[in-house]
Amino acid sequence: MLPLPLPLRPIRDDDRAALRAWLEQRWGTPIVQLDGRSIDAAALPGFVADHDDGSLAGLIVLLDQAGHSEVVVLDVLASGIGTGTRLLELAAIRARSLGLTRLLARTTNDNLDALRFYQRRDFRLWRLTPGAIDREREADPEIPLLGHHGIPLRDEISLLRELG
Repeated sequence: MLPLPLPLRPIRDDDRAALRAWLEQRWGTPIVQLDGRSIDAAALPGFVADHDDGSLAGLIVLLDQAGHSEVVVLDVLASGIGTGTRLLELAAIRARSLGLTRLLARTTNDNLDALRFYQRRDFRLWRLTPGAIDREREADPEIPLLGHHGIPLRDEISLLRELG
């Protein structure tokens, strides 16, 4: 028997402490490096998935820019049950409602699971930024040298989904 879908809702102000704790526990910090800028992901808009007890089961946080919304963090506790896909679809609906025409996601060269996930959801490879993670490591020395599968963590890959 498949698990029931988790309820999804927009991030509220009273979620900020839980978001910050989630990001610190699972990502090491709520601060994300984007194009040389330090972004507080816990302060951004987005959506969360809740367990029955009210604890977080997943989240997506977004940064709106000219013409697009960017997925800054998409993270779920249990993969393979559709929570990430549903969060991503809510992000696309939100972007369209704001008049934005594209949804952008970035990942690192080692994150083969993310590359597969996004491409299966109508994202296309858009840009490769060689050495991006090396440069971000200068601002945040805690970024590891090795990533998933023992792959050196060096480059950033951007994926784009047109929302037409």
